[in-house]
Amino acid sequence: MPPEFRDLSALPWLDEATPAYVYDFDIIAARIARLRAALPTKVAVHYAIKANPLQALLAAIAPLVDGLDVASAGEMDKALDVMAAGAISFAGPGKRDAEIELAIRAGVTLNVESESEGQRALAIGGQLGMRPRLAVRVNPDFELRGSGMKMGGRASPFGVEAAHVAGLVKRLIIGGAEWRGLHIFAGSQALDPAAVIETQAATVALAARIAEEARRAPPLVNLGGGFGIPYFLGDVSLDVEAIGAALAGELDQLDTNYAIELGRWLVGEAGVYLARVVDRKVSQGETFLIVDGGLNHHLAATGNFGTVVRRNYPVAVAHRMQDPPEEIVTIVGPLCTPLDRLADRVALPRANVGDVIAVFASGAYGASASPSAFLGHPPARELLVGAPAGPGHA
Repeated sequence: MPPEFRDLSALPWLDEATPAYVYDFDIIAARIARLRAALPTKVAVHYAIKANPLQALLAAIAPLVDGLDVASAGEMDKALDVMAAGAISFAGPGKRDAEIELAIRAGVTLNVESESEGQRALAIGGQLGMRPRLAVRVNPDFELRGSGMKMGGRASPFGVEAAHVAGLVKRLIIGGAEWRGLHIFAGSQALDPAAVIETQAATVALAARIAEEARRAPPLVNLGGGFGIPYFLGDVSLDVEAIGAALAGELDQLDTNYAIELGRWLVGEAGVYLARVVDRKVSQGETFLIVDGGLNHHLAATGNFGTVVRRNYPVAVAHRMQDPPEEIVTIVGPLCTPLDRLADRVALPRANVGDVIAVFASGAYGASASPSAFLGHPPARELLVGAPAGPGHA
């Protein structure tokens, strides 16, 4: 868990109503500053808001980053509230015509995921009498080694095959589009800096090859992200300084601007999920702590969000952070399903009814990635602390 959360018991919001997510913006701001110090100056920082789209967080993070990346019209609306359209890009397969029209009208860059999507964007732009801003998302012919979710090197609904990109770029330009560049994303949740360095070098080389084939340098190459955070025992934090130093040696292959698009790495370790113990139960010698929120609020922590082998997120008894373990417990939520397990057989100080359990590394893919309507329980509250005062801030 981040060292900033080790004083959890002293924080005033711990006694507020649960279940709740709390995000510490000071940690996020420090992450962005560290990233900028590590990266070459010509590499912009973009935030992928799918990681955490809380509006108060977006308002606080927008002044610190160079762009926002969205994956739906709903996310685009949130982004447009806090950032100029020219700094927003829209990725994702299956964009509907209405979404494409909204993006073109607003001046948002569409990351084209297929040749037919590019043709639809040109046609819609023609009907509107507007020049669409189009980038091409590339399905690279390589993957990010060791990534938790591989996005390249295979058949995919995401992006255009690398061999076909240059031809599509030419057709888009001839068709009247304002070509905005390339988006190349090979995988996510990587903790091996050598794998990230290798992938970034291959990404820059691929962009240079496409530029040569298209006979036009892209205005921007979005290198994707893929930076992971340590969730589980034995995970090691990613060395972004080593990544930045290696990337500096690759960028002279192509005269263009670059961006890194990150979500989880910026916000993941800045969040904690809090749930209160409502019952203790011993069944066949095993102790269960039953808390007032679970899978419906934090799907990822229960191991049901793309995890092949379920492992425990870091958890603690919030009021007893410094106390030694006293018992082995399993922490479950209130839902009528055996899938609702926040932690399985973890060693903790004794927790009684009314105590608060903290689940760390919960700032990304938490509330918005969970089935909050399942079984009709109330949604989790979300609080942002450490940011300028405003609606939604605490």
